[in-house]
Parts: sequence; structure tokens; C-alpha cells
Amino acid sequence: MPAGFQQIGGGQEAGSRLTGTLVLAVVVAVLGSFEFGYNIGVINAPQQIIEQNYNATWMQRQGTEFPSPIAPGTLTMLWSLSVSIFSIGGMISSFLVGHISEWLGRKKAMLLNNLLAFVGGGMMALSKLGQSYEMMILGRFIIGAYSGLASGLVPMYVGEISPTNLRGALGTLHQLGIVIGILAAQVFGLDSILGTAERWPVLLGLTVVPSILQMILLPLCPESPRYLYIICNEEGQAKKSLKRFMGKQDVTEELTEMKEEKRRMDMERKVSILQLFRSKVYRQPILMAIVLQLSQQLSGINAIFYYSTSIFQNAGVEKPVYATIGAGVVNMVFTVISLFLVERAGRRTLHLLGLAGMSGCAILMTIALVLLDRVPAMSYISMIAIFGFVAFFEIGPGPIPWFIVAELFSQGPRPAAMAVAGFSNWTCNFIIGMGFQSVESLCGPYIFIIFAILLLVFFLFTYFKVPETKGKTFDEISATFRQRTLSLLDQEMKPSTEMEYLGSEPEA
Repeated sequence: MPAGFQQIGGGQEAGSRLTGTLVLAVVVAVLGSFEFGYNIGVINAPQQIIEQNYNATWMQRQGTEFPSPIAPGTLTMLWSLSVSIFSIGGMISSFLVGHISEWLGRKKAMLLNNLLAFVGGGMMALSKLGQSYEMMILGRFIIGAYSGLASGLVPMYVGEISPTNLRGALGTLHQLGIVIGILAAQVFGLDSILGTAERWPVLLGLTVVPSILQMILLPLCPESPRYLYIICNEEGQAKKSLKRFMGKQDVTEELTEMKEEKRRMDMERKVSILQLFRSKVYRQPILMAIVLQLSQQLSGINAIFYYSTSIFQNAGVEKPVYATIGAGVVNMVFTVISLFLVERAGRRTLHLLGLAGMSGCAILMTIALVLLDRVPAMSYISMIAIFGFVAFFEIGPGPIPWFIVAELFSQGPRPAAMAVAGFSNWTCNFIIGMGFQSVESLCGPYIFIIFAILLLVFFLFTYFKVPETKGKTFDEISATFRQRTLSLLDQEMKPSTEMEYLGSEPEA
């Protein structure tokens, strides 16, 4: 077991223990991640059955004795929209994460977000009964909006309640929740369970179950102490929250860290999204946050998650749905491995390893698919390459971009930074979901060479630009960027005070 991931109640110093309250809060928050992942994977296995339902609805609406089936191009467009509109919902709502988390607080925002899950899940489940693919598409949009908020709120809450030495390991649980959700959707989507013409509405409606659990359990969890003290200025409530999370009465050290963070935050003006890009102090970390999110989505991983069944089919795999589940199992196993490595190897090292491994697997996948017609055994090589691609993704590019954004920014700019990072992530998610099939039809197997080149670009950026954040407090990480910026600016000019660098007005 790695350092910093001690057992509950063990003989370690109190500040480094996993407490029951901390475990409960993280698990309950990660139910939102599970639901996010479930809705990524649930659309994959029943694709052909739902397309048949779209066709039946299309023909029924014609009201003629001999209705004509839907045109293949129209069906492809409707299906691509059903897949990718999930990302549009996430793209829009992720931009609101900062405002909603400040207005309602982290816990209450997660609680109310479940209303979107009920509405979206209900519409998808009733779309067959209502004979409306529009209901299905709108439901996917609403559940995407839920997922966009969850993708920002969960890492923010978990990052703020976690002790410094546990923050990386616990932050990885957001990605673990996502991959378990994807795997659950793939298993339930089997034609022997819920992936049938009669039961697929139940498969889509199951998304409300984790929402019900979260609504029952979340009121038992404390609010983020950082939010209570730094944003709401409620020191007494923040102390109570800290005591419950830390499992000890003396929280002076943790409170002192938050006071220093608040002191520095008070030196800065309120940080908006525009100011993130205008301020020289924030420009470097926001660029890193955006590129790390791009490295996750433009790696091509969601092409695997959304279309893995058809990819395995093209690769000559006899039972592609089981290969898809195999990819889901690999996904989960390597996320767990990442959880135990992140505090030992560090965020930057794992991200570099993951990007390099994914690039190599993408090249191997291309070679296997090109040679498939001449060497049938290449179908096994392509399957191994896909499994490797997924494994390396979960080593670094999967979990790390989600929680490292919360580490790169102090409490003041963090909500705005999470919104920008989330928007970047979901925009690329939409581009991949909407465009992959069209680009694949043009490029064939060589599409994975495009992903390999992009992965190498992200590798070089991470190697030269991204710092290691392992074992550092939020204030220490922020101070690193302040010092970098001050050093750069000192070469150009000599401003009067540090406050000018931070975007504040100097005192008269």
C-alpha cells in the first residue's frame, strides 16, 4: 500500500488517516462519476436495436400502407446526434460549474444536480413508449448536462476535502467511478440481460438509481471546509467539517493552511474566466489545464468507448460485444493500479507514460488493421492494441487531467478554471463523438495514426511545461506559478509590488 494511503484507524498520525466520514463523502460524491460513466457506455451495445427502433418510428409516422425505411445517411446522422448531443449538454453545463458551486456550495450543487438525471433518464426510458426519437435525443442532452456538472463538482469537492498526502489517490476515484459506470453499462447492455428490443428502455432508465442513492446519502456528508471558510467566511462551520473529515479535534495545521490560502486570495480581485486569460499569473496554469483536458479527449479514447463494438467488428473479432466488455475490465483494473501509483510515481510521470504508451498502441492498431485482410491473425493483435490503448489511458491521461486542475489553482480562481477545463473537455468529447465515424470512413484504419501524432504532441507539451504537484499544498503549487511569472516579468520591467502581478490595484 503506498505511502499516504493508510488504513482507517491505523497507527499513523491522525492527519494522514482515512476516516469513515472522508470515505463516505468521497464514495457518495463518486456516485456522480459512476452515473457519468454509465451514460458514456450505455449507448454502445444496443446501437443496432435502437437504430431499428428509430427506423420503425420513422416508418410509422409516414402513415402509408407501404412506408419507406429511413435513409442510411439520415439514420447515421440521427444516431451520431444521439451519441454526441450528450457532449453538448455537458459542454454547456460545465461552463456553469464555477457559478453554481459558488452559489449553492459543492454539496448542495451535487444534490440538486440529480434532478437533471431524473428528467434525462426518464425521457430516455420513455422514448420507446412515446414512439419518439426526439425524446431520446433530448434525454441524452439533459443527462449530458447532469454529467457536465458532475465532471466539475465531483473532482472539486473531493480535491477540497482530501488531505494533501491523499489528494492524488482520492482524486483518481473520480475516474474509477467513471470506468466502473462504463463497465456496468456494457454488462447490462448484453442481449442476455437488458440489451434487447424489449428491455433497452430499462437499460437507459437505470441511470436514476445512483441518483437516488446520492440523494439519500449526501445529506450525511459535511460540506467542503475550504468552501465554508474561504468562500463563506464561516470559520466555526469549517472547523466542524475539518474535525469530521480528519477524525481529530486539533485541526490547527489544516486551518492554518486554509488561512494562508485565503490571505493570498484576499490579495487578488475576484477571478472571472476572462481574467484567467488576462492575468499573467494564471495564464500558464490555465493553458496547462486546457491542454491536459485536450490530451484526454483528443487521444481518441471516447472513439473506443462510443464505437468499440463496431471497431472490434471491423477488426474481425467474432463476438465484439464481449471484447468491448473486456476493454471495460482492462479500463477498471488499470484505473485501480493508477490509484496506487499516483502518490508514488507522481502525476507528471504517469501522464507521460500513459501518452507514450497510447501512441505506441495507436500505431500498432493501425498496422494490425491495415494487414488484417492478408493476415487474419491480426484481429488478435488489434484487440491487444485496443486493450493496451485503454490500459495506458487509465495510467495517466484518464484520471490525472480531472483532478490536477483543482491542484493548479487556489480557491479563488479554481471554480472558473474548472469551468474552462470542463468546457474544453466536453467540446473535444463532442468533436470525437460527432466526427469519428465520418473521419473513419475517409481515413480507414489510418485514423489511429492521427491520434498517435496528437498524443506525441501532448507528450512533448507535458514534458516541457507541466510541473509535478505530488505532495504539495494548493498554496505551494500556486506559489510556483507566481514565482515563475515574477521571474519572467522581472526580466521585462520592475513593477512596484507583487499585487500588480496578481491583477490587483496597488494601495494608494
